[in-house]
Amino acid sequence: MPDPLYLSLWFPDFSGPAMLPHMFAVLQQFPFSEQRPGITYAAVQPVSWNEASVLERRFSPGITAEEAVVVAADLIHDDYAYVFDAYWDLWTPDQSGRQWLLIPSLVKFIVQGEEFDEGAYQETGHIEIDFGLDSLFVQENIELTVETQAKIRDNLAKLVEFTKKAETNTRATSRRLWSESEESLPQKLIARLQKVQ
Repeated sequence: MPDPLYLSLWFPDFSGPAMLPHMFAVLQQFPFSEQRPGITYAAVQPVSWNEASVLERRFSPGITAEEAVVVAADLIHDDYAYVFDAYWDLWTPDQSGRQWLLIPSLVKFIVQGEEFDEGAYQETGHIEIDFGLDSLFVQENIELTVETQAKIRDNLAKLVEFTKKAETNTRATSRRLWSESEESLPQKLIARLQKVQ
């Protein structure tokens, strides 16, 4: 069963304006979709997820990482969260499962000040990246063929490359790739491959 897949990043200094360079550095590492480039949505959330957003903007065409950070810069507070939507191109099977297309897939970047939602960052990271469902990387309901394995491998390579860049090029002190299920992505991949063999 598909589960949401997340990457959480923690940083040594993340209060007030110190959030901005980290936010920018993570967004810079992201391999934006060629079909739907840039940041397409930005929101600023005060205090907790129960409060109304103080800013929501959609961008078509998408804006650069630098422009997105400028949108948030005027509203930097330790008890705010900042949400950015972007897309990356992942191989996705059509309805029949026979043809694969490179399709823009939504990724959400959630930047949480240290006082936002009673310190939620401690559990989910200063920056939490929501990749959507892990089915894009496992494809449990598709027959494993040479082509299928190649497409899944390409998607996984993109995920691993971004995860490594997000950790090493941003001064993150800790990272965690996780899902809400009890089974991790590597466990799902191993189980998937064992079914085939």
